[in-house]
Amino acid sequence: MRKLHQLNFENSFARLPDSFHSRQLPTPLPAPYLVSFNANAAQLIDLDSAESSRPDFAGHFCGNRIPPNAEPLAMLYAGHQFGHFVPQLGDGRAILLGEIRNRAGELWDVQLKGAGVTPYSRQGDGRAVLRSSIREYLCSEAMHGLGIPTNRALCIVGSDEEVYRESIETAAVITRLSPSHVRFGSFEVFFHRNQYDHLTTLADYVIARHFPYMATDKDKYRRFFDEITLRTARLMAQWQAVGFAHGVMNTDNMSILGLTFDYGPFGFMEAYDPGYICNHSDPHGRYAFDQQPQVGLWNLTCLAQALSPLIPQEEAEAILDSYAPTFYAHYTGLMGDKLGLNNTSEDDIPLISTLLEMMQASRLDYTNLFRGLGNFDTAAGANNDALRDQFIDRPAFDDWATSYRERLRASDNIERKARMDSVNPKYILRNYLAQGAIEQAEKHRNYSEIDRLLNLLARPYDEQPEMKTYAALPPEWAQHISVSCSS
Repeated sequence: MRKLHQLNFENSFARLPDSFHSRQLPTPLPAPYLVSFNANAAQLIDLDSAESSRPDFAGHFCGNRIPPNAEPLAMLYAGHQFGHFVPQLGDGRAILLGEIRNRAGELWDVQLKGAGVTPYSRQGDGRAVLRSSIREYLCSEAMHGLGIPTNRALCIVGSDEEVYRESIETAAVITRLSPSHVRFGSFEVFFHRNQYDHLTTLADYVIARHFPYMATDKDKYRRFFDEITLRTARLMAQWQAVGFAHGVMNTDNMSILGLTFDYGPFGFMEAYDPGYICNHSDPHGRYAFDQQPQVGLWNLTCLAQALSPLIPQEEAEAILDSYAPTFYAHYTGLMGDKLGLNNTSEDDIPLISTLLEMMQASRLDYTNLFRGLGNFDTAAGANNDALRDQFIDRPAFDDWATSYRERLRASDNIERKARMDSVNPKYILRNYLAQGAIEQAEKHRNYSEIDRLLNLLARPYDEQPEMKTYAALPPEWAQHISVSCSS
């Protein structure tokens, strides 16, 4: 493992022309201190975890000390925000230090979110607050634990510097690790500026770095867009299957690699509600839970327009037409896995949809209900009252259970439960759990709950009996937690 001074920085994005970014040093953070360190993420860049105990560690990961060979910059992009095109956005509070190549040959972007004002801050203060940093830190690692593609989080550094949002809060910097921070909006900005040479340069850069097997193909741009479409469709299916709502699916928040990133007002659905809106700033529900698959396609359409100088229209349209079948096939497979079905097909869709409708009518907890279904006994006359009694319409459940039992008739209960438990998490990052960690941090400077949740969510499918209270339904006060774009 490496010490801080041994981290192997490379800076391929910095080698692109100045039109792609602005060189920007972080704004020093007063009296920084380490809030939490993620040893699992540190392994991605071969960083020795013992380095986190150094007195100057916080200074290295808030921007006060620039690592050797790093070339800090803010990335340029545009994007459609809530359906409206904004011609220039860019990293308004994030600074890319550079890329670290680990011993496995993988390159990881190291980005500081909350590192200060950049040319793209649009009169913002360039800071992140401790509250939102804790939420992002925990959620990115929770998503990784669930097996969903995501950026990762190395650490949080805090400070007593005051930052104004709805009220006065304290500043924080979160270090994000990702294979790339290029997004749909990175291409949109050059298309709308008619800078097609930059569009080609960026496409070639991403292909060479992430899809080198396409680089010499004459139809590499078509294959590139096809891969992005496939990854996005699969990501949307994974979000839907686990009950995750992103909250702000603007095109500038969509990863070119099909990763989940730019966590803001996210939420894991609790009582099943397909129209669940996790973002208080989205009163019309543009990014409601059940809208996410369609928004994914809408965003891909925007990307197709941006890539139109490189891909013939008919080819792009054919790729876009593949999105819905890809999404539904993957989603149906994931939901079949959650129900313990073998060889899920379209014939199973009524079984899945009927269960969801009953769950909605009974306001059942999405995560806990699916976890509990692992205990469904297929034996004739078996007692499944623990499940049945959760539903308001018990006769409807009985009818569904008959069909479910018939579908599972060849399954072994023990083997099936093990399979179902491996895809139905017991633990998710519920809003009230994150809020508890935030309050301990803000009011008492006690960061132990952050680390406890970090460890819990790294193994969300394991029983972890000593942590079973963390799978409980949210308390009454949690109904009043409000998360907005400022979060």
